[in-house]
Amino acid sequence: MEMIVKEADINSKDANKLIEALSLELENLTGNSGKGSFNKEEMSGKGASFAICYVNEEAVGCGAIRPLEKKCAEIKRVYTKKAYRKSGVGKALLDFLENKARTFGYDEIKLETRRINEKAVRFYQGNGYKECLPYGKYIGRSEAICMTKALNN
Repeated sequence: MEMIVKEADINSKDANKLIEALSLELENLTGNSGKGSFNKEEMSGKGASFAICYVNEEAVGCGAIRPLEKKCAEIKRVYTKKAYRKSGVGKALLDFLENKARTFGYDEIKLETRRINEKAVRFYQGNGYKECLPYGKYIGRSEAICMTKALNN
């Protein structure tokens, strides 16, 4: 299995398919597609990056980072197709995004997911993320879990 993670155009056909698949899955799981928390324009500016993971040239996962604060990035729209969930795609995407964040000079990375999305919560905890105080639009939202990880540059 040949796995490659690389930066990609957020408006590409592969990106759109993956983002829509994630939105549908989130809608089914949580009752909210998450589209209201994702702005494509924020993924193409300074300090932001969108990545796709390809396995044997098939787009099977994606993820993004965007600036949140001066030295802190936020992870957005991490997704892996079901057939590839135990193949290391998610870890490869997360590693890529964290390394990209380091190259941008971020010291910390944060994210939000829904508490009901237990697989995602366990995935992030297993990769060194710890629950933190809610930030931004997630303050006061009990369904949200916010997590953080220090990036040792």
